[in-house]
Amino acid sequence: MFSTTDSLTKTDSLVVSRNGRGPTSESMDGSVSVLFAMAASSTNGIPTSSVVELLEKFLKILKEERVFDQSNDQPVVRFCYPSSLMKQISISLEDEPANHEEIETAIRQTIHYSVKTSSPHFHNQLYAGIDEFGLIGSWLTDVLNTSQYTYEVAPVFTLMEREVMQKSLELFGYPSMPNADGIMCPGGSISNMYGMVLARHKKIPQVKKSGLCSLNLPLACFTSEDSHYSILKAANWLGIGTDHVYKVKTDEFGRMKVDDLKRLLIKARNDGTLPFFVNATAGTTVLGAIDPLPEIAAICRNESLWLHVDACLGGTLLLSDKYRPRLRGIELSDSVSWNPHKMLGAPFQCSLFLVKGKNILHEVNSAKAGYLFQQDKFYDVSWDTGDKSVQCGRKVDAMKFWLMWKARGKIGLARSVERAMFCAEYFLKRIKETAGFRLVQPRYHCCNICFWYVPPTMRNQKETPAWWEKLYQVTIEIKKRMNMNGSLMIGYTPLPQKELGNFFRMVVNCQPPPTKSSMDYVVRQIEKYAADL
Repeated sequence: MFSTTDSLTKTDSLVVSRNGRGPTSESMDGSVSVLFAMAASSTNGIPTSSVVELLEKFLKILKEERVFDQSNDQPVVRFCYPSSLMKQISISLEDEPANHEEIETAIRQTIHYSVKTSSPHFHNQLYAGIDEFGLIGSWLTDVLNTSQYTYEVAPVFTLMEREVMQKSLELFGYPSMPNADGIMCPGGSISNMYGMVLARHKKIPQVKKSGLCSLNLPLACFTSEDSHYSILKAANWLGIGTDHVYKVKTDEFGRMKVDDLKRLLIKARNDGTLPFFVNATAGTTVLGAIDPLPEIAAICRNESLWLHVDACLGGTLLLSDKYRPRLRGIELSDSVSWNPHKMLGAPFQCSLFLVKGKNILHEVNSAKAGYLFQQDKFYDVSWDTGDKSVQCGRKVDAMKFWLMWKARGKIGLARSVERAMFCAEYFLKRIKETAGFRLVQPRYHCCNICFWYVPPTMRNQKETPAWWEKLYQVTIEIKKRMNMNGSLMIGYTPLPQKELGNFFRMVVNCQPPPTKSSMDYVVRQIEKYAADL
C-alpha cells in the first residue's frame, strides 16, 4: 500500500491494490470538498488552493466517476458523434479564467465521455488498461517535471533508465553495456527510425556530414508487406524515399517469406540501389505474426545488411520462459524496438530502442552541443544521455517501467504475460468451437486473434464475392452496434495484400487481467448484436 506524505490528513490516503484493479481512494470526503479553485479568486488564474488539495479533490473525482471500475455495469464508452459531443462539453477557450465549478465539470465530462481502456471489455487496440505501479511511476515523473537529458537535472531517473536498459538488453540476449546501448523513445515509430539511422551510418558513415546527395547509389530497405507503416515513414523522413522500400511477401500466417527477401535483394541491386537495412517483425500489427528471425539473420549476415527487429508487440513474450522460444533468433539482430505499453500495460508512452555496439548512439546522433552538454562538469558526464538522442528535451519514461519491474519482479511480469496468452488461447478455442465464428487463420503467435462472425441468416449460403462483401459490411455494423451501446470495443481491419476484407481483431492484453469470463463475454456480445443481421 502506498500512502500520502505527512502533509496530508491521516484519513486521506491513496491506496494501490496489487490485484490488477488499479488505484482507489479512501476516506476522501469532508476534508477535500472545501477547495477546488484551480483558476478562481485571482485575476491572473493562479490557484489559491494548495497542490495537495487539488490532487485530493482529483482523486475523489476519479473514485466518484469510477474510472478504474472493472465491473460489467460500466460502459466502455459513451459514444457521441463529434457534432453532438461539441454540444455536450464546453470545449471553447476564453480570455477569462473559468471558475472552479466549471473546471470540475470539465474534468467529470472528460472522464464521462472518454474511452475506459481499463474496462475488461476494451480489446480495441494493442494496449488497454494500465499497471497500477506504472501509473504511480507516471504520476511521479509528471510531478517532478524534469527532462531525461542530463544526470544534473534527472539524477535518479538517469540511474533508473540505465538499469531498465541493462535488464532489457539481457532479456533480448544482447551484450551488456557498454558493448550495447539503449534509449527510451517517444513510441515505436521513432524506435524503428533509430534502427534505420544507425544502419545507414554503418553502411555509409560519411552521410552524417555529406548527406545523401554524396551517394552514387540510392539506398534500399526491406520489410514485410504486413509490417508497420512506420518503416515507410522513416524512409520518407530520412530521405531514402518510399519507392526504395521493398515489401517482402508473407506466408499464410503473416510471416516474411525468406525466399522472397532473397529475390527482392537481387531485384534491388538490379534496380541500381544499395541495400542496407532489413526490418523483421516480431508481432505484426494485425495478425501478430513473428517473422522467421534465424533465417532472416543468416541472410543479413551473408549480405552485410543491418537487421532491425520491430518487436514493439511481441517483445513482451520474452518475459515468459514458456513463450520466449517464439522469438528465437532475436538475439542475432543488430537493433530492436520494444513497447512495454503494448500488451504489458505500462502507461503511454513506454518505448525502448536497443542496439549492439559501443557508443554507436553517441557516434550517430551527437551534435556536440557544448552549451548544453558541457564536458567539464563536476561529475562523470558519461551519465548524460542527451547527446545520444535525436531529441533535446526527453520525457522521463523509464520510471514507469522501472517501478512496474521493481514491484512485480520479472516473475510477476511473466505471470501477467502467461495469463494473457492463456486467455488468448482460450478465446481461440472458443472461436473454433462456436457456430458462426470463422478464423482468418488457424494459428496465432501473439495476443491477436482475427476472425469473422457469420450471422445465422448468412450461413449455408453460397460464398460468392457478393456474399463476402456483405460479410465485410456486417463486421462494420456489429462493431458499430457494440460501440453505440458501449458494451464492447473490438477493432476490425482489412488486409488488402491478402485480398481480405474487414474482419475482427481481438487483442488480449495483460491489463486489466483477462479472464475466461471476459473472453466468453466477447463471444456473447457479438452473437447478440448480429442476431438480426
